Amino acid sequence: MSARLRAERVVLASVGAVLVAFLAVPVLALFATATAADVEHGLRHPLVGPALRLSLLTTLASLALVVVLGTPLAWTLARAGGRLARAVETAVQLPIVIPPAVAGVALLLAFGRRGLLAGWLYPEGWSVTFTTAAVVIAEVFVSAPFFVQAAVSAFRRIDAKLLVVARTFGASPLRVFFRVALPLAAPGLVAGAAMSWARSLGEFGATLMFAGNLQGTTQTLPLAIYTALESDLRAAQALSMVLVVVAFALLLFVRAVARRSAEPPGAAP
Repeated sequence: MSARLRAERVVLASVGAVLVAFLAVPVLALFATATAADVEHGLRHPLVGPALRLSLLTTLASLALVVVLGTPLAWTLARAGGRLARAVETAVQLPIVIPPAVAGVALLLAFGRRGLLAGWLYPEGWSVTFTTAAVVIAEVFVSAPFFVQAAVSAFRRIDAKLLVVARTFGASPLRVFFRVALPLAAPGLVAGAAMSWARSLGEFGATLMFAGNLQGTTQTLPLAIYTALESDLRAAQALSMVLVVVAFALLLFVRAVARRSAEPPGAAP
């Protein structure tokens, strides 16, 4: 390799390293500026326990809803064609790109006490807003597209010949779905579920706008960080570190699942 080529590669790598440093330094600072005593003190803050329990409860509930409702939708979109299917797929992906505050306002206008569906949902005047159920609704709204997108891709990667063979042996569409499609698409579905759970765990804006910030009722971990930052930086830092560790573990899990699903059948581990 000539000196010029090496120099060009060094220049390109150096330019890219600027962005890597910009992304990495804040995360490193989060851990480098905290001592073990700071973390222990932060995790003992009164906000931590209720927020952790509520986050686990609501994110698991939202994940269950996303998987149960999103898997059949993804299968339908993967098998369908035409403009209608493309329009539905685009609409499902829309929450990924709209700002969280906009999502919160949209949820209020749809499911709030004076929302579009208020007369049908709340004939007695009660409203789901500012309840734990509102947290689950917000988390489903922002996290479902991540699962559906991954599930559609996983179903589309299935060899159509396998589905045709199953049908020729007399398997019903439901049997093909449960016995053939789901096992073959399982790695992609699991990875999508992990990404969906991570998104719901970190949800902030839509939850704050639609469910509020009530300790023990709607205050999830991100909202607890926001609240703790006003009075106890160590608690906010400790909770932030917990979310970063969880996000990093989920990212490693998703990459491992994706790498394994990309291996050809019978490949050595």
